Amino acid sequence: MANNAAVGHIAETGTPAGGGREETSFPPFDPVNFTPMLIWLSLTFGLLYLLMAKIALPRVESILHARAHKITKDIGEANAFRARSEEAAAAHDKTIAEAKAKALALAQETHARLTAESEANRLTLETELNARLAASETQILEMKAKAMGNVEAIASEAAAAIVRHITGKPADEEAIARAIATSKA
Repeated sequence: MANNAAVGHIAETGTPAGGGREETSFPPFDPVNFTPMLIWLSLTFGLLYLLMAKIALPRVESILHARAHKITKDIGEANAFRARSEEAAAAHDKTIAEAKAKALALAQETHARLTAESEANRLTLETELNARLAASETQILEMKAKAMGNVEAIASEAAAAIVRHITGKPADEEAIARAIATSKA
């Protein structure tokens, strides 16, 4: 009961029952409390160690392994996709090269065919023009010969008309023909 009275007196006055001030130390630094605090510290540390070692760290480790496995798998898939895309690019380049080669061959073939057709048309036209030229030359020679034949007749008529106009008498046809024949030779 004395204890209760002391507590009551402290509550009323704010000082201990003896009336003086007693010096108290901070409980964790009190040497009397070291042993129980060390026991509780070791029990708490051991319990936390067991919880971390058996529950928390295995979960973290499994998460890290799962992430590492997923990253490795994703990198493998990315490499496979890159290899497939490189193959597709190579196939595309090959297709383009083949198409260019076919286009070049087709262009050369078309050029050769058109050149041959042009040459054949040229030869046909040339042959046709040579034939027309030969026919024209033949016709010109015939016309020239015919014209030359007419020249003698025209010359004799002109000479007869001139003689008649100058002399007033008709001209001798045989003399005119001999004069024209002499001028030809």
